[in-house]
Amino acid sequence: MGDFFIWLNDQLLRMQWLSDLVTVLVRDGFGLDPASQIGGSVHFFIYDVIKIFILLSVLIFGISYVQSYFPPERTRRILGQRQGLGANVFAALLGTITPFCSCSSIPLFIGFTSAGLPLAVTFSFLISSPLVDLASVILLASIFNWSIALAYVAIGLVLAILGGTLIGYLKLEDQVEAFVYQSPVSDHDNDGAISRRERLTYAADQVVEIVHRVWIYVLIGVGIGATIHNWIPETFISALLGQDKWWSVLVATIAGVPMYADIFGTLPIAEALVQKGVGLGTALTFMMAVTALSLPSMIMLKRVVKLPLLVVFIGIVTVGIILIGYIFNATAHLFV
Repeated sequence: MGDFFIWLNDQLLRMQWLSDLVTVLVRDGFGLDPASQIGGSVHFFIYDVIKIFILLSVLIFGISYVQSYFPPERTRRILGQRQGLGANVFAALLGTITPFCSCSSIPLFIGFTSAGLPLAVTFSFLISSPLVDLASVILLASIFNWSIALAYVAIGLVLAILGGTLIGYLKLEDQVEAFVYQSPVSDHDNDGAISRRERLTYAADQVVEIVHRVWIYVLIGVGIGATIHNWIPETFISALLGQDKWWSVLVATIAGVPMYADIFGTLPIAEALVQKGVGLGTALTFMMAVTALSLPSMIMLKRVVKLPLLVVFIGIVTVGIILIGYIFNATAHLFV
């Protein structure tokens, strides 16, 4: 049974069959040695791009079908029925099955806050939703393994719960722009009127929309990953971000902030970094910084919150991500 699961994991998630086909294409079709720098780069690029888009399309279709049962209005009502720490936990968990990207942060923040949801619950959801979703879990498992993927989910949920709870404890409701509380809230929910065919159509449309939104980041991310994997010397990477360098997690966090990309675009970079000897925690820190702390996302969030609340949010998430990086680097041997 164990051997069958390993075979299934290799063929369905890691797509070993695709890697073998690309090897044949690079060697026989392009006349390149897959073990050379050029051949290895071409193989890495073609294989990762096709694999990510296949997994992404299948996963987004399935997740979007589930998500059709949780439109923003229904999500808001579900969260509004809970209070205390349990509400934060539920908000973080709900964020994993409602993968709203960072570009959705403003309308979601306005909708949740104007409906009377506590800031603690709103921020737990906003941290969890772009950071941890079902698609990223499967992609992480396909690149690394299931133990790393599940550990990433667990630590991401903890960060979302603790971050939201701390923000709620600080009582910063007066640091939300006044117009947010005055925004009208729609109670419209067509969930009961949506047929199965409409849900399938919605899921297919979501695949097209999300792939259209992220394809350029995937190509850029895979291109950077191919460059790191085959052209940048391991000694250089180790000197800057090696597991023995105490500053590696800090550098990875700072490097991720200016970027604006989905987790799908950062995964190939993290994969290449780990293969070059960079600590697992350092690579995951980079991914989390890009997803949760990107400068464009913070600029968008600044439109609805005042500077003190934004600074608190950035500070809490930054400290959490850095601690997570060091913890993963110290315990990486448990996940390999």
